Amino acid sequence: MLHNVLIWLVFLPMTAVYSVLAITFPGLTDWIQKIWGGLAVFCAGARVEADLSALEAGKTYVFMANHQSQFDILLLFALLHGHRVRFVAKQELFSIPLLGWAMGRAGHIPIDRGNSLSAMKSLDRAAQKARDGVSVIVFPEGTRAPEEPEELQEFKIGGMILALKTGLPVVPLVMTGTARLLPKKSLRFRPGVIRVRALPPILTEGRYTLKQREVFKDDLYRLMNGAYRELRHG
Repeated sequence: MLHNVLIWLVFLPMTAVYSVLAITFPGLTDWIQKIWGGLAVFCAGARVEADLSALEAGKTYVFMANHQSQFDILLLFALLHGHRVRFVAKQELFSIPLLGWAMGRAGHIPIDRGNSLSAMKSLDRAAQKARDGVSVIVFPEGTRAPEEPEELQEFKIGGMILALKTGLPVVPLVMTGTARLLPKKSLRFRPGVIRVRALPPILTEGRYTLKQREVFKDDLYRLMNGAYRELRHG
């Protein structure tokens, strides 16, 4: 009960403040995201157990993360503060008053999943942003799982194309607990433990070509699904 009160009385009003700051001072985006994400973790009562030892601070990556909750994005803002991060998200989020405008100003990348030509252009923009030194967060499942599943959902090919176009190391991130903390289609937070593990970076350059994106997708899925099941049951 206390944490839901904190979300409504503290976090949501501060979200409006951070949105205004992001719109007015886009150069402060990295700092704003870090503080905003940390505040969300605190207000939600999340106890985070994270192993990010595979990461090198300041290095540019393409992060591939499983997706179970709207809280995932806030959590990653809090955890990945050692990197400049922007995420690829469905276009509908950018239509949210104030927050959507802030996301656009901050440099996050909208993708129209119903328009393949527009989606490819978005992937090209995201790839260029990554080559310019910004770590991009991709949810390869494409959408949130309705609950915490035993297995990850099937991966979409778009994230593979983006990763291979950048030539950057790909870091698989597996998470458990966010679906219980904030279930899909719910506004009620349930405090609990969230576990996050960064797997060793995958060097795609020279290993996979763009034509081998299906092979890369299958290899990445096997790796992440195995790590996810281990983390979930461990």
